[in-house]
Amino acid sequence: MLPLEGIRIVDLCNVVMGPYATQLLAEYGADVIKIEPPEGDDSRRTGLFVEKDMASLFLGVNRGKRSIVLDLKDAASRPLLLKLIRSADVFVHNIRPQKLEALGISSDQVLASNPRLIYASLNGFGQEGPYGGKPAYDDVIQGMSGLASLAGRHSQAAPHYVPTIIADKTVGVMAASAILAAVVRRERQGRGGTVEVPMFESMVSYTLVEHMYGKTFANREWSMGYPRALAPWRKPFATLDGFICVMPYTDKHWRDLLVGTGRVDLANDSRFASIAARSEHTDFVYQSLGELLASRSTVDWLDTLESIQVPAASINSPEDLQSDPHLNAVGYFQRIHDPVMGELCFPGAPVLFDGVRSTPSMPPRLGEHTEEIVAELTNQWESEEV
Repeated sequence: MLPLEGIRIVDLCNVVMGPYATQLLAEYGADVIKIEPPEGDDSRRTGLFVEKDMASLFLGVNRGKRSIVLDLKDAASRPLLLKLIRSADVFVHNIRPQKLEALGISSDQVLASNPRLIYASLNGFGQEGPYGGKPAYDDVIQGMSGLASLAGRHSQAAPHYVPTIIADKTVGVMAASAILAAVVRRERQGRGGTVEVPMFESMVSYTLVEHMYGKTFANREWSMGYPRALAPWRKPFATLDGFICVMPYTDKHWRDLLVGTGRVDLANDSRFASIAARSEHTDFVYQSLGELLASRSTVDWLDTLESIQVPAASINSPEDLQSDPHLNAVGYFQRIHDPVMGELCFPGAPVLFDGVRSTPSMPPRLGEHTEEIVAELTNQWESEEV
């Protein structure tokens, strides 16, 4: 039995951030009901596809859910929406606040009829600030949160985006975590409540974990930016025949590496003596490491580094991952045969419960479960009336 079995989540989210959060909750066992407009979630048409409205991005963030179509522009659909929300443990949306009251689903309206509900709002910005109500997408938040600027500083180039939709996915994980915290509170205290997860504030928090740096100390004239992460030499290092990722971190790592490779001069250099010294001289430390690694082959270095227990690995491209021996050994990638699209391969749930990885189920076709869900609600209403 998965931890969230018996928990119903009504998901009124579009594209990636919200759907990724609710897919994680579905992997934990929740019954996630995805509400879609007649044309479907925008991600249904984003990416490659074999079947109409089943594009790759949609398949990536909607596994294990059920889909119901409701036209919220049609007032006749709203009673069903409200009854669906009333049946839920959690309601998650990424609708801008201005539209909620008109739809009858503001937090006050909904919690009045279901006080045990957890009402989660995933927005671009906190509603109390001047940006409240503005739209936001991953690229915009990467820029606003400092990530794009930091990427440019590291590569000594113009600001640029991290090559993944990192804001959408990171905030999706944060949202799932916050919803779970609210579920725990409700189970202990018997009441629901609201959860607000703004993208901008969430990604500023994420970015500044290490990059707050000197500004952590408010009365000092020290700068932001974690030097090790920003050092231009902090990157996969070139070897004689390829590239390698190496992370000597402790004092012992560095001394064993430098002494073991005949660089006693560097081992005795005060700039390598401690974490504090290496942080102060990051450019020199990483440049010296890069020059050292360029002298031998990748395989030779991997053997050497493993023998002295310095963390290291060769580079994987995304195309390499499906044949990675570790991922194959743990049964990570999972395949589903669909009668229309054929064999599909999905990344597995990374989290194991009681040693078991949950098995992914197909993302839903548009409106696939509408009749089934309406029948469930009808039966529930009839039981309540009796």
